[in-house]
Formats: sequence, structure tokens, C-alpha cells
Amino acid sequence: ELFVQYLATYSYKHGRGKEKNALTYTDLSHTAEECETFQFLADILPKKILASKYLKMLEKEKRDGEVREDDDEAEEEEDEDEAVGDSVGS
Repeated sequence: ELFVQYLATYSYKHGRGKEKNALTYTDLSHTAEECETFQFLADILPKKILASKYLKMLEKEKRDGEVREDDDEAEEEEDEDEAVGDSVGS
């Protein structure tokens, strides 16, 4: 109970809560990210993002993953070609 009270008070004082006279989720997530004492809460209190931004991030990660897989396959084919070339030359 005291921990939650301290987190709320700290977030209120160091966030925009004083301006609006309210404690918001953004204040809590900002505290979890910026304050070393509360960084263990960063996974529990992540910054809010719009669903559209999240979907774009997922799409980009998927594209990056496909590119990496293609690069890995190309490297494997090159390794096989070198191995065949070495055995033919022997």
C-alpha cells in the first residue's frame, strides 16, 4: 500500500498531474521509464500507443524478419555451392 502511494505521489509530482490536477496513466508509465527506482515496472506500465502504430510496427517486424530469412537462405546456398565447388576441384 505504501509503495503504491509512493509511486502515485512521485508520478503526480514529476508528471503533468499538477497541471490537470489529476494522475494519469501517462504519468505512471513515464515514471516507470524514466526513474531508475521504478524501471522494473516498465513492462507492466508501457507507454500507450495507438493500435494503428502497433500494427505498423508488427508489419515492419514481419517484413524485416522475411528479409533476414531470405538472407540466411542465400548464405546457405552460397555455402553449399562452395562445398560442391571444393569437392569437384579435388
